[in-house]
Amino acid sequence: MRKMQLNSLRKRLILYILILASSSLLLTSTFILNEGVTAEELSDPVVDLLRARIITKGFSTQPIGGGELLCKPLTLSRFYGRRAFRLAWISGETLSPQARSFIRVIQKADSEGLKPEDYHLVGIESLLEEMRLGTVKNHSLAPEKLMEFDLLLTDAFLTYASHLLDGRVNPETIYPDWRVYRQKEDLAEFLQYALDSANLESALKSLLSPQAGYASLRRVLPRYQRIAASGGWPQVPAGPEMRKGCRGLRVLALRERLAASDDLRAVNWRESDLFDDALEQAVRQFQNRHGLTVDGAVGPATLAALNVSATERLQQIKLNMERWHWLPQDLGQRYILVNTANFELEVVEDGRTVFTQRAVTGRPSRPTPVCTGYMTYLEMNPYWNVPFSIATKDILPKLKRNPNYLNKKNIRVFKVRGAKRLEVDPAGLDWSRITARNFYYNLRQDPGPSNSLGRIKFMFPNKFSVYIHDTPARGLFQRTQRGFSSGCIRIEKPIDLAEYLLRGYQEWTLEAIQASIRRGERQVVRLPKPIKVHLLYWTAWVDNDGTVQFRDDIYRRDDVLAKALSRSTPSAPRSPRTFLELASR
Repeated sequence: MRKMQLNSLRKRLILYILILASSSLLLTSTFILNEGVTAEELSDPVVDLLRARIITKGFSTQPIGGGELLCKPLTLSRFYGRRAFRLAWISGETLSPQARSFIRVIQKADSEGLKPEDYHLVGIESLLEEMRLGTVKNHSLAPEKLMEFDLLLTDAFLTYASHLLDGRVNPETIYPDWRVYRQKEDLAEFLQYALDSANLESALKSLLSPQAGYASLRRVLPRYQRIAASGGWPQVPAGPEMRKGCRGLRVLALRERLAASDDLRAVNWRESDLFDDALEQAVRQFQNRHGLTVDGAVGPATLAALNVSATERLQQIKLNMERWHWLPQDLGQRYILVNTANFELEVVEDGRTVFTQRAVTGRPSRPTPVCTGYMTYLEMNPYWNVPFSIATKDILPKLKRNPNYLNKKNIRVFKVRGAKRLEVDPAGLDWSRITARNFYYNLRQDPGPSNSLGRIKFMFPNKFSVYIHDTPARGLFQRTQRGFSSGCIRIEKPIDLAEYLLRGYQEWTLEAIQASIRRGERQVVRLPKPIKVHLLYWTAWVDNDGTVQFRDDIYRRDDVLAKALSRSTPSAPRSPRTFLELASR
């Protein structure tokens, strides 16, 4: 027992020595970095208070400034330590121009789809009022209040800047299949840069995504904010399908609804209960920008989309703006982008869309992940090594009903023994007794017309083992909703994509590609130059014509993100213990 007490005491003594050394190192490095600071500045009472708060007390969860909790304690400590604990926003008792500029930024945070109240606006304005009243009454503001005001403004800046740079939510905490990373920024250093710059607002805007997709959503945001603030658009009453030639009050309600969202232009607007040509054209436009079957008739799907409120559409825009914050600022000079919510692949070069084609993406129960990779090669007449999940969930039940299923689909069975893979005759296996738990086999489908990957597959290594490929199921491309795969992306025109990717080789002409496919032999071709691939998820965007597009949230990712954002109102995280707290244990 005594030995255990001695060991415990020894550990505490070592910890105490390390803490004191760390504290001394922090103070030493702080003052080395600020050798130009005068003795008068170091003896300023506000500086003394701030130094004591950071070094001795730390940033506890105790509110400051009328109930505000600090969100970025570690970055705050680093920022003030680098400047020897001098205030950043106040000189004497006077606000700096940068402080006034940043307060205006907070007040209009909704222009970025953010909430001003998330950035200590209430506490900041309360302390501002105290400062104003003190000036009127010729009273000085207490040093504690000056310190609190500076801390609130600094914490607000760091929080706001982090939201512009990385978004309000870490996607990996809510989406297990999200693997896209942005570069990081030293926000303490960036804050000092912004304070030293001539234009703080311009410095902050440099953190925004430079992508046209974000900028276009940002431009349309105010219009949807105005529509939602004015009460939104009217609902269209339920009823039978409406199409050209119909009359009634529901048609009049349809006119009002489409006029409110600018689908029915003002020149075509008139008080009429007739479903005429102009109204049919407006319905077609609405259907086109909501990913619906474009037939000009208002059936159940179109009616449901019409009755999604303006507030919900505004929320959709904000959610997709948040997603843009999660992406790299540079998507690449040339890249392939698949929007899984829109079932479409596009190739982009120098900011211009070269071509698009329809895609089939993962079904809701097996969604296509969000990830980025480099496509480096393609395979013509590929084998399909059946993933274990598909083999056990999809193929095994069919095989139990029809023992000849594998032969019909040209699928071979292999058993792995150490480093060897031995082919097994499927006819000699009792499939009725095999389950996912004792499925010790690899299935491989040989090249051919029934191969699930079709004639070509395009490879970009990623942790999810998804890729882009051809498919023999051509009829699915004629459907509007195309979420049918097990996660991979099937494309409508694989030969067109192969021709584009291999254009750096003189020998790989369109005719050569087609001839290789006809031979039916597997062939791997390295791309002359790797190309980035982005698998993303957009349910709201603005197309090249300036039309706002909305899509159904097929994977319920909008729902998950909305809930996460509602919980992410900044609050003080659990702060690290201070040096003295640790030493006194």
